[in-house]
Amino acid sequence: MMRKVTAAGNAKMGTAALLPFGSPAGTTPRMSRTPDSRSAAVEQIAFYSVLSLPLLLMHAHGVAEVAIGVADLCFLVRSAQAGDWGWLRTRWLWVAGAWWAWTVVCSLPIPGSGLGEGGWHSSIQAVATVRFLILVAAMEHMVLQSGHARRWLYRMVVASVAWITLNCIVQSIAGRNLIGWPRGGEGELTGPFGAPRAGPPMARIIIPVVLPAVAALLARANLRATLAAYALLLGSVIIMVLIGQRMPLILVVLGLVVVALLMRRLRPIILTAAVGISLLLAASPVIAPTAYYRLVEKFSTQIEHFATSPYGLLYARALEVGERNPVTGLGFGGFDTGCSQPGNFRPSFDGKQQDGGGATVCWHHPHNFYFEALDNGGFVGLALFCLTAIAWMVPLGRGLWRNPDALRVALFAAVFVQVWPIQSTSAFTSMPMGGWFFLVLGWAMAEARQSVPSLTPAA
Repeated sequence: MMRKVTAAGNAKMGTAALLPFGSPAGTTPRMSRTPDSRSAAVEQIAFYSVLSLPLLLMHAHGVAEVAIGVADLCFLVRSAQAGDWGWLRTRWLWVAGAWWAWTVVCSLPIPGSGLGEGGWHSSIQAVATVRFLILVAAMEHMVLQSGHARRWLYRMVVASVAWITLNCIVQSIAGRNLIGWPRGGEGELTGPFGAPRAGPPMARIIIPVVLPAVAALLARANLRATLAAYALLLGSVIIMVLIGQRMPLILVVLGLVVVALLMRRLRPIILTAAVGISLLLAASPVIAPTAYYRLVEKFSTQIEHFATSPYGLLYARALEVGERNPVTGLGFGGFDTGCSQPGNFRPSFDGKQQDGGGATVCWHHPHNFYFEALDNGGFVGLALFCLTAIAWMVPLGRGLWRNPDALRVALFAAVFVQVWPIQSTSAFTSMPMGGWFFLVLGWAMAEARQSVPSLTPAA
């Protein structure tokens, strides 16, 4: 009997050893109650699919979609194998699920109903949005349950920031990045990309990468470590200025403000970074004239004439589309469907352009998540989207005021700047930025679940 028990125990230990992410000490995750070789393989596939996302989101968007689908499928298969569907009781998932379901309903192309004006393509896109919600749930409840798994994801994101930064530095000095592409049309640093796309992902991932290291260096309480911490944060801010994209820089500054509110001990270094930004912008006409043009001159002009700027005209049109379809909107991609319809032309906010720019101002999305939600699902969809953003932020912020762990604070700030309403954005679920956001959100949810007892097993 003793030999049988020992053999069984060894078998279980052998299976656990196959996993790249064992349970944290003292915990027994629900998703791992009945481990066997098949479930271990499924969990490994999901883990490596998520781990590959940072690289794929930079250089292979289509493959990233496949990786997300594989991770989702593995999570659902693992849930079925374990007979454990408790994750469906997660509160944020119910709220986000209601927003998603309403968008699907509004996108159904039912003749005579006034729904789904974008046709079957719009309907399919709406249904497919659920892949991102399942990805977040998979990361929170299975893939990133162990600290080992979360550390590996952190390393991959660090590598992504380092790769983008290295290419920006090389491009700033040599005029071309390591792949051979030149600067953007207005002098922006493009990082490892062929177009100005370095800023948006950096705005979401640079704070979670840098802040834990900065906090750890400051905790050593010696001069060398303190100077290294200041240099690391200032260097991060400098690279965002040199990239030359306005909104990403603003979002990083906003994220640092959130960090300063939650972490008193980091306020001096963040204040120093703010002073550094001001000095760099003041000196930029000499040392970085292209960045000065985009960050100061062009930005000031757009703000001064915002109503007739492309963004102001898009927002006015998006508001008109929403007001004309207040209950159900026009379904997924509603702005793309309704923007060019003459019935939705309206004067600019200042009244100077009577047709609001006509069809020439149209784009596939309104460059703002909240206007996008309005046009996709009417004011009902907008309300549900707002509630979804709140439902995400509540568990991420739980316990941070009392125990402001640096990584959790950084991830909270990264998600906060994504759902901040006053900004110009890509479409909410478009790749690669949709992928970056939901990757960071899943990571943040996993960190919160493992740190806050009240979020286990379901919240």
